[in-house]
Amino acid sequence: MNVQNVDSNGNNLTVISTFAGCGGSSLGYKLAGYKELLAVEWDNNAVETFKLNFPDVPVYHGDITKLTGKECMRLAGTKIGELDVLDGSPPCQGFSTAGKRKFDDPRNSLFKEYARILKELQPKVFVMENVTGMIKGVMKQAYLQIIKTLRECGYRANGQVMNAMYYNVPQSRQRIIIIGVRNDLNIEPSHPKPQTKPIPIQKIIGHLENQGGPKLTACSSKYWPLLKYGESASKYHPKGHLFGMIKLNPFKPSPTILKSCGNPVCHWSQPRFLSKKELLLITSFPENFIIIGEIGKVRDRIGNSVPPNLMKAIAEHIKNNILIQRNKQ
Repeated sequence: MNVQNVDSNGNNLTVISTFAGCGGSSLGYKLAGYKELLAVEWDNNAVETFKLNFPDVPVYHGDITKLTGKECMRLAGTKIGELDVLDGSPPCQGFSTAGKRKFDDPRNSLFKEYARILKELQPKVFVMENVTGMIKGVMKQAYLQIIKTLRECGYRANGQVMNAMYYNVPQSRQRIIIIGVRNDLNIEPSHPKPQTKPIPIQKIIGHLENQGGPKLTACSSKYWPLLKYGESASKYHPKGHLFGMIKLNPFKPSPTILKSCGNPVCHWSQPRFLSKKELLLITSFPENFIIIGEIGKVRDRIGNSVPPNLMKAIAEHIKNNILIQRNKQ
C-alpha cells in the first residue's frame, strides 16, 4: 500500500462523488489513489456508463433530493466525520453564459442538496465544481450565497477559477472550483498551481487523423472550407448561428467541449466532426473508456464531465496539503 494514499490509521483516503455523471471526477480521484465509497447519479445513460468503468464502486441511482445523509453513509459504509472528501458538480445550466442565466432557474438550487449532504456527512474536505458563469454579472450574488451556505455547514471555503489546459488536459476548459476544509482541521483551503503548459491537440489525437469520425451535416459542410484554425462558423452564418462549430487549431488545445451541441467542434484537416476516441483523449479520458450510446451521448457525457487529469491534480493537492498535513499535526 502506498503510504501517501492512506490516513493516520493506514486506511485509503476516501471520497463520495455526487452528481457523478459518467465518472470524470471519479477517475481523477482513482488516479490520485483514493477509494470511492459511493457515486450518486440519476441519469440512466450516465449510470450505465459509470458502472461499466467502475464496477467496484456502489452507485445510488436516483434523485439526490430523496437521498438522506443517513442512507448515504449506510451505502458508503462510513460514519459522520469519517469521510475524507465529498465531491460534487451540481448541474450548472442555469449559471452557464451559454444559457439564459436566470437567477431563479430551478437547476441552480441543486447545490442546496449538495450542501445538505455535506452538512449531514461532515467530511474533512469538500470539492464543488461549476461553470465560471456563476461568478459573472448578476450571477455573482448567487455565487456569494453558495459560498455563504457552504461555510455555514462548518467549513472554511474558497473558490478559484481553474483552466484544465494547465493540468495536463489538451482542452481549454475553465471552471470554478470551490474547496472547503472542515473548521476543526484548522487548515486554510488552497488550490493547486498550474502544472503544465497548454498541450496542442495534434500531439494527443494526431495519430487518429485517418481513422475518421462523424460526417458534417449538410449545413455545416458549407462553412467548414471557410473556417480558419480556431474560427467559429457563426462568423460566416448570416444569423450568427453555429457558434459551437469551431475548426480546431492543431497547434493549440481544443476549446471547451459542450454538451448537446448539434454542430460541435470539427477536425482541422478533414471535413468531419471528432470521433469518440478523439473526444475522450482531448478531455484526458483514456481512449478505451466506455461510454454507452451514439456519438451524441458521448458528447453529452464528456460535455458534463470534469476532465480526469484536472480532478487528479485537485485530489493530489488536497491529499498532500490538507489531509496528510492534518495527520502530521
